[in-house]
Amino acid sequence: MPNDFNQQIIEEFRANEGRVGGYFEGARLLLLTTTGARSGARHTTPLGYLPDGGERVLVIASAAGAPKHPDWFHNIVANPRVTVEDGVFTYEADAVVLEGAERDRVFARAVEAEPGWADYQAKTTRVIPVVALQAVPGPPNPNASSVGAALKLIHDAFRRELALIRKEITESGPGGLGAQLRVNCLTLCQGLHIHHTGEDTAMFPFLAERHAELAPTMDRLHREHQKIAALLADLQEVISHEDADPHRLLAEVERLTDELDAHLTYEEQQLIPILDASAS
Repeated sequence: MPNDFNQQIIEEFRANEGRVGGYFEGARLLLLTTTGARSGARHTTPLGYLPDGGERVLVIASAAGAPKHPDWFHNIVANPRVTVEDGVFTYEADAVVLEGAERDRVFARAVEAEPGWADYQAKTTRVIPVVALQAVPGPPNPNASSVGAALKLIHDAFRRELALIRKEITESGPGGLGAQLRVNCLTLCQGLHIHHTGEDTAMFPFLAERHAELAPTMDRLHREHQKIAALLADLQEVISHEDADPHRLLAEVERLTDELDAHLTYEEQQLIPILDASAS
């Protein structure tokens, strides 16, 4: 894509917490900053990505089927340490080019979810690379001006991901669940589990120790975490079946969406003012 078009997306992405309009509205996008293989200069590129569970996401060096790999790919081969912005966090990652059977399996998963990847591969004689971006361990760096704003940012990311998954299930058709859709659901489940575990073991005890009046609120939030954990378990149970019914999966996702949105809204109302007051 032309640099001026890239720059427009980058600016919109950063100004709107990872959201952009137009052709890419609703897409999973990140900003990848690499170090130039020859110049040593830093270059930022907007890319679509695939969830992959755990601490990594996947990007594909398609260049829309061009005969040569994109510049960012040459950069990560020369300098694998990169910076990733996902709209919520900015973090360092190591770029790993997938090889052999692993690359083929992941690319097939991507094609199943979006046939356009196959069209790009058909346009070129090169094997289109798939790259895993593995987060480097370290404290999170939220793109927010306050603790409360960071919490809202994280919550909104879960809301957007659930909306995307609902859309993907609706569009999956009668052929059953694709492999990437299953991964998307499992990645969401894992992310919510990690987020709630962090709240239960760190943020909630911190607030409870300093604000005794929050005891009823904390009790309610803990109960809601348990209920959401049960819904996540139900969702994962549906996904675990090879012949999983998309209609049943959609029903489970909608149950989770309703419960989670009510929980997140209540938590924001109760905790954000206290978090920001404590920080100030």
